[in-house]
Amino acid sequence: QVQLVESGGGVVQPGGSLRLSCAASSIAVRVYDMGWYRQAPGKQRELVATITSGGSTNYADFAKGRFTISRDNAKATVYLQMNSLKPEDTAVYLCNAKRISSFWGQGTQVTVSS
Repeated sequence: QVQLVESGGGVVQPGGSLRLSCAASSIAVRVYDMGWYRQAPGKQRELVATITSGGSTNYADFAKGRFTISRDNAKATVYLQMNSLKPEDTAVYLCNAKRISSFWGQGTQVTVSS
């Protein structure tokens, strides 16, 4: 059973930072392409950033220059560093692991509000 557990969400003021973590169990994270997605109320789930097993990264336009995805294969953990947060970044952030099958975590809430 693959499990992805996100953590690090919370309430932050505009301009603040958060670092999200996605801890994976039961899989060799190093062979998976990993990603962060987000879903705001009433909106479709959207890609935030991905990192391949080889370390190549891809970002949504809104994330470029503000967010950084990284992975620590030894810890089986993927991170999303988010800086200069805006109210429109408020959403549930979900971790994804994909190889042949795709697995999702339960998500962590990020709220950007003054």
